[in-house]
Amino acid sequence: MDATPLLHRPFKAFAAVVSLLSLVALIIYHLPDTVPSPPPTLKPTPMQPRGVAEGVSAKSNPWLLNQPPFNWTNAMFSWQRSAFHFQPQKNWMNDPNGPLYHKGWYHIFYQYNPYSAIWGNISWGHAVSRDLVHWLHLPLAMVPDRWYDINGVWSGSATLLPRGQILVLYTGKTNESVQVQNLAYPAHLSDPLLLHWLKYPGNPVLLPPRGIQPDDFRDPTTAWLGPDGTWRLTVGSKFGTTLGISLVYQTTNFRDYELMDGVLHAVPGTGMWECVDFYPVAINGSVALDTSALGPGVKHVLKASLDDTKVDHYAIGSYDPVTDTWTPDNPEEDVGIGLKLDYGRYYASKTFFDQHKQRRVLWGWINETDTETADLQKGWASLQTIPRTVLYDNKTGTNILQWPVEEVESLRLDSTVFKEVLIEPGSVVPLDIGTATQLDILAEFEIEPLDISSSTTNQVLDCGGGAVDKSTYGPFGLLVIAHASLSELTPIYFRPLNASDGSLKTYFCTDTTRSSKASDVFKQVYGGKVPVLDDEKYNMRVLVDHSIVESFGQGGRTVISSRIYPTEAIYGAAKLLLFNNASGVNVKATLKIWEMNSAFIRPFPFEGDDSV
Repeated sequence: MDATPLLHRPFKAFAAVVSLLSLVALIIYHLPDTVPSPPPTLKPTPMQPRGVAEGVSAKSNPWLLNQPPFNWTNAMFSWQRSAFHFQPQKNWMNDPNGPLYHKGWYHIFYQYNPYSAIWGNISWGHAVSRDLVHWLHLPLAMVPDRWYDINGVWSGSATLLPRGQILVLYTGKTNESVQVQNLAYPAHLSDPLLLHWLKYPGNPVLLPPRGIQPDDFRDPTTAWLGPDGTWRLTVGSKFGTTLGISLVYQTTNFRDYELMDGVLHAVPGTGMWECVDFYPVAINGSVALDTSALGPGVKHVLKASLDDTKVDHYAIGSYDPVTDTWTPDNPEEDVGIGLKLDYGRYYASKTFFDQHKQRRVLWGWINETDTETADLQKGWASLQTIPRTVLYDNKTGTNILQWPVEEVESLRLDSTVFKEVLIEPGSVVPLDIGTATQLDILAEFEIEPLDISSSTTNQVLDCGGGAVDKSTYGPFGLLVIAHASLSELTPIYFRPLNASDGSLKTYFCTDTTRSSKASDVFKQVYGGKVPVLDDEKYNMRVLVDHSIVESFGQGGRTVISSRIYPTEAIYGAAKLLLFNNASGVNVKATLKIWEMNSAFIRPFPFEGDDSV
């Protein structure tokens, strides 16, 4: 039976460091590998994924090479393109680079192939926005045209200096395939659009130090100002084969650099660290901080994108500006072995401090899970997440909170409210909202335990094999982009499990294994643990935008981004439902659901440009 809506309305001393790290590396070879194993559905193939041979992370899905191609139609491809997530008009995009706010405009740069929908010819794409929602495409900011970046203008970060200067450090791949760090800056700071960029004539400003392989040195961070008046930045790397590290450099002029003793941090078994991000958070959890903030009441987040697993991990800890070292609060959840920034299809994230609204904003790259052949047919690949704000979770003290920027709410149209919809064990309840392709969903769930005799004792850990794995208290949640026949569906759900101390340990999950009938799509169960405090109901926010779904559990403590490519549940056939596959509880759901408008994402209307 349909639930009835209640409301519908409109290197200094680096040799010593090498010796120390050599010893650490020797020791860790005798320890269990701490890198998470690939999902069991990932079957190795003899072919390297695109990008690896060039010395960067994988940019293709080699495990799909042996799958028979699905007969995709133009209508299916057209449906897959997002309506309010940022992406170029065509071609390939990956890592977000150098986001900043300047003279009334938000700027996003990104890795871009101007010529094809697969990775290569990497340049810096560029777009601007007044509100982080509606975007205008600008000409390329930088292209590979110097010996020090002829094989790619790779990822980097922007630093805003106190006098208004803007400096960008980025990785270039040289004509001899060495990864180096280069300096660039706007030709005209008076230009709000920052259309023209100059590369420093003395590039490169940083070369791989002794002991670091030439293709293991990339992605400089935003710089921060130390208490001694010297700027610091980190560069991702690894030592040996498994020791992930972040190197620390100091500079006073951004042309000359000194490699500091030791490293900012190192974690055995985590492999190459890419796209390192490092920033402060206030432990009161109410405000964001400038990247250079220090002092009492401040923790620091260290994030690394792990090349070996293609996952963004982070940890919270304490930074010592005297020794330029960082220590995790919980060593058992150190970078790469604990918390993930996003438990889904997500990588190469980057934050910036938005001085306009005094907030820290996070971007992340969402790549495709179909084949390169399909991407070439549709003419585009990848998108960026909705920008998210980041705060310290002072309720738990163990994690950050991610939440869509408030401006995305400007896209909300008509809303529908459902109150205390009963979902009995083993049932599915359709929600009468019409087409469910572009949605913003707020949902709360309460569980009512039933007779203990109906409970399930054989409980699979974590997210299990998906929403089909029953336990006493879950799974329960939403079915998004679902066909009325349930031939295609994507469950987003909570899975509370009995812990050894009698409490409930909850997992927040997304199951894409039945999201599409197509065989040439990578489908997986994603998720991780989420703290649910005693005074809290289970709650989630879900942004549905065609083939991209972003899910935020418990106010953004655990976040999952997923890609789905249905063949039947598209256009008017895409529906939204509630489900409860627990064996021992009734579930009551209260929801508010908005239809979402499309964002304006188009070329900048330059005067006299007949192509616009």
